[in-house]
Amino acid sequence: MKSNNVILASASPRRQELLKKIFPEFKIIPADIDESYGGDISATEVAQFLAEKKAEHISKMYPDSLVIGSDTTVVSGDIILGKPENETDAVRMLKLLSGNAHKVITGVSLFSGEFSYSFSETTEVLFHELSDSEIAGYIKTGEWSDKAGAYGIQGAAGAFVEKINGSFDNVVGLPCEKLKAVLKEKGFLN
Repeated sequence: MKSNNVILASASPRRQELLKKIFPEFKIIPADIDESYGGDISATEVAQFLAEKKAEHISKMYPDSLVIGSDTTVVSGDIILGKPENETDAVRMLKLLSGNAHKVITGVSLFSGEFSYSFSETTEVLFHELSDSEIAGYIKTGEWSDKAGAYGIQGAAGAFVEKINGSFDNVVGLPCEKLKAVLKEKGFLN
């Protein structure tokens, strides 16, 4: 498929950089959707549901393109951590993650004409015990503001990570290895 027929339905600069590993050129058309969801679905279902909602929304306007939607959730125990509302919320999330393992789940959805396919990837991340001063220093960076779980592993919070089990790219926001395999399997890549 020609990369000018590929659309990323996301404003995330991290997803844009990651998708360049697969498609050197593509269009960026963020999906402006309501990101609410029903309370009786799992974190994996939340990530896939929102990815599908984004891809489907853009696909309706560009049915001849391959639209890629994605959404990432961070889960600590059974608590889904979305994007923090403010600094206080970010501190709460980081304290919850401190010294614990959590899961990062990214849902990916592909839409092209009548075709649609969705999947998710899960990576486990273990943070070392964070001191109050480490958390306060990270809050000052502002990196937390638009990230699920209040951190970006590719930035200063990478120093919080003791161990990662799975795809690093998935934690950043797009599981490139799995996405590339699916695109090949479905005939969108050679």
